[in-house]
Amino acid sequence: MRIAEITSPELRPNLNLNPLHDSQTQLLLSQIETSIQQTERLSPQSPFPDTLTSDLRLALSNLSQLAPFPNSVKLHLWKLSYRLWNACVDLSNATGILSPGSKAAAEEYVKLRHVAADLLSLAGDVSGVPSPAIKSASFFYKTGLIWHELRNFDLASTCFEKATDLTSKIGTDTISDAGERKLLLDLNIARSSTAWEVSDRNLAVTLLNRAKSLLFGSAEHYKALANQYLGFGKSALSKNEEIGVNEALKLMNEALELCERGLSTARTRDETLDLKGMRSKALRFIAAVHLQGGEFESVLKCIRVLREGGGDHHPCLPVLAMKAWLGLGRYGEAEKELRGMVVNKGIPEGIWVSAVEAYFQAAGVAGAETAKSVFLGLLGRCHVSASAAMRVVHKVVGDGGAGEGSRVRAKVVAELVSDERVVSLFAGEKAAKERTAMHAILWNYAADHFRSKDYETSAEMFGKSMLYVPYDIENRVLRAKGFRVLCLCHLGLSQLDRAHEYINEAEKFKIYLQKNDHNGGITQIQVMMACLDFTPDFLSLSAHEAIACRALPVAVASLSNLLNFYSSGKPMPTMEVVVLRTLVTILTQDPGNESEALKFLKRAHTRMSELGAECFFGKWEVGRRERNWFAVISWNFGTRSGREKKYELCTEFLRLASEFYAVLVDEQVEENNAMVCKSLILTVSAMIASEKQKKAALLDSEVKQAVELLDRAAKILTSISSGTRLNDDQNSAIESNLFFIYTLNAYEIHGRLNDVGSQLVLVKRFATSKACNPKCLLQIGLSASDGSQSNHEVATFALNECLSALLSSSSPDYQNVALIIRKLIAVTSIHKGDTDDDAVYSIYKQAYRIMVGLREGEYPSEEGKWLAMTAWNRAALPVRLGQIDVAKKWMNIGLELARKVPGMETYRVCMEDFVAGFEKKFPVHVEAVDMRP
Repeated sequence: MRIAEITSPELRPNLNLNPLHDSQTQLLLSQIETSIQQTERLSPQSPFPDTLTSDLRLALSNLSQLAPFPNSVKLHLWKLSYRLWNACVDLSNATGILSPGSKAAAEEYVKLRHVAADLLSLAGDVSGVPSPAIKSASFFYKTGLIWHELRNFDLASTCFEKATDLTSKIGTDTISDAGERKLLLDLNIARSSTAWEVSDRNLAVTLLNRAKSLLFGSAEHYKALANQYLGFGKSALSKNEEIGVNEALKLMNEALELCERGLSTARTRDETLDLKGMRSKALRFIAAVHLQGGEFESVLKCIRVLREGGGDHHPCLPVLAMKAWLGLGRYGEAEKELRGMVVNKGIPEGIWVSAVEAYFQAAGVAGAETAKSVFLGLLGRCHVSASAAMRVVHKVVGDGGAGEGSRVRAKVVAELVSDERVVSLFAGEKAAKERTAMHAILWNYAADHFRSKDYETSAEMFGKSMLYVPYDIENRVLRAKGFRVLCLCHLGLSQLDRAHEYINEAEKFKIYLQKNDHNGGITQIQVMMACLDFTPDFLSLSAHEAIACRALPVAVASLSNLLNFYSSGKPMPTMEVVVLRTLVTILTQDPGNESEALKFLKRAHTRMSELGAECFFGKWEVGRRERNWFAVISWNFGTRSGREKKYELCTEFLRLASEFYAVLVDEQVEENNAMVCKSLILTVSAMIASEKQKKAALLDSEVKQAVELLDRAAKILTSISSGTRLNDDQNSAIESNLFFIYTLNAYEIHGRLNDVGSQLVLVKRFATSKACNPKCLLQIGLSASDGSQSNHEVATFALNECLSALLSSSSPDYQNVALIIRKLIAVTSIHKGDTDDDAVYSIYKQAYRIMVGLREGEYPSEEGKWLAMTAWNRAALPVRLGQIDVAKKWMNIGLELARKVPGMETYRVCMEDFVAGFEKKFPVHVEAVDMRP
């Protein structure tokens, strides 16, 4: 049963020289015609014969064994096919009129259409019939559309693939008929749509990319293809996953490019308007995707293009623009967009309330007044609900609490909720629920200020809450409670005590002394420290003099002794950080002092942790400079040690660098996130390199420490990737391979913990990042499938993502595509082959679908042969075990693959002989759909 076991092709009888008797052919044709006559006599009201389709399918299967046919038989088959097709069309039309939505009838009729398409395909070329392959392909295409509509995607795919095979041999340059050209494009789009429905997105996008060569300069074609790209983009976006968002952006950009190109081919006003409308829709979706990804400049670029020349005025544009300006911190421009929404009556209430909330959330206290005025402006423009007012008030109130910012909020809230128009929204029984909720918001806000002893603000807010308590008997207790609380507030105002405390400390010392004594310097220092009148000033003097005369060991000894006095709490002549900085600087002047420098850098980190960053480094710009100096020197020592393969030292220095870079001085926003991230990631890289160098596994405590470092790096990577600036120094500081190095490190470390789930999450996160590219994914996939930290789930995911990226390219690298297909088969066979034969089969099927429609030689021949042979050989065991259906499945896919690979003609003949004999011994079930022509 294996390739090597098949009979030699020389022994195969030549069917062309030994045709079966004409009477057998005529008998089968007569049986088919009888069944077609029976179909022509059917009406929608009559019951559908149980065996009609199976009789036709059986006769067709038997007739296919007698091919090839003379031209007269081929012409007869064409006539029979068209008669059957037309009968199905009449039945479908009548059924649709009489009983719309009858799925059972539709399935029976499409089965007959499928038989008609197979009849036409069996007939093949007929003398005198123009474009026979196109006509046959159109039958399969139309049948596939109906199967797709009935959500039978396997049969739809089979029809589309057969149609693709029929048209792939036709040169597109030779087709002049507009309808035939449109068929080629529609076929690719329909096949792509079916692949998308079964989640074969790689194939779906590949087919759309191939369809670009079938546009023929027609605006209608550009519109159809762009619409499909846009539809896929919207579908991917609806998944609400990071990978889906990135994929959606790529697809929508493709749609946009097609619209742009299509506009240059448009000849009528309608074509131009249609393409411009689709272009605007694509731009709006692209802007929304960029907003979701924090690409605010890109959002604004899209909106500027849409608004040029008074073009698009869609209600979503001001909302997108406002949120983009907010993301960039440009609150003035955001406010202009927000105020412009007030006069736009096309914006629904929910959208502009959401916009007000978003503006206030970003602008904070500074935007409270704007939020109030915009909301009050909306009250004069359109009907506003009580729930909308409550949402705005709740957003302005925020988390409560006291402070100057909270007082500003309270002032805005007080003005908003006391406006007569707002109060009127909560009148009546219909708004009782919202009125109660508004009272609760104001009461709780007032209570927060009361607890903080801000009795003035508290009194005002309790008073405003009374506006939302009706004057009736049921609410009398609630009103009385409000009055009692107001009394307490006014009482507190007369007993309020305030205190303020200010502290400002700063020390700066400079010592300019020189000494010219090197010999015996260290001994003299010890003697000096034993003197009765000794003070630490003498050590500072000695150190500076030693430095001046290049007696560096003496300087180190002086400053080391000076450090011992800082823990006493007594006033010192200079800041401790200056002493440590001087010590490290001295040690950098001679090579080989890395270990000593590390000791003092650790001392600096320890003292910084004990005293606090500002006390140790100093305040304001001075403190930031000191912090940056220690961070940079640690980084430089670490990278130098790494280049010299001193990985243990490298680990220590880089870990310190990450700690120094991460320190906040003066509560300023951290500007060194990129360097913190680099240091953390490279620290773990050094730990792994040290382990390999020493050939000793990391201890459990070291693995745990590596996990913690990588977790910190991951948070920073996330914050940087979602930053508000696109091209700032912080983002440019992160090399494109940094996220990749992080992923590899984290993958390996989590592998030590046997945390395969985290490994998969890591690789998925990397796949959605901008740093991801097919080369990286391929490396991860190969490593996860064969390396020491193998993980079949990661390997499968990474290889599939890489395959998707490669196939999405305008010119896929089919050498790597073939490598990935082979590796996926190996991984799936090992981990799922015994329990899930269909999983392996689906990969072979995917490979076949990729090869359908390719030019000869595009897919590597050797890989194609390997696929065909291994698929065929997989049928060997099922044959021996008597698993007939499984064996047929593998033989069919092996044969189909062999037909796509040049140079396998001899093997293919042997396979066809074996399949023919096998089917005679084990006949195909009448309901099965034969894959072969």
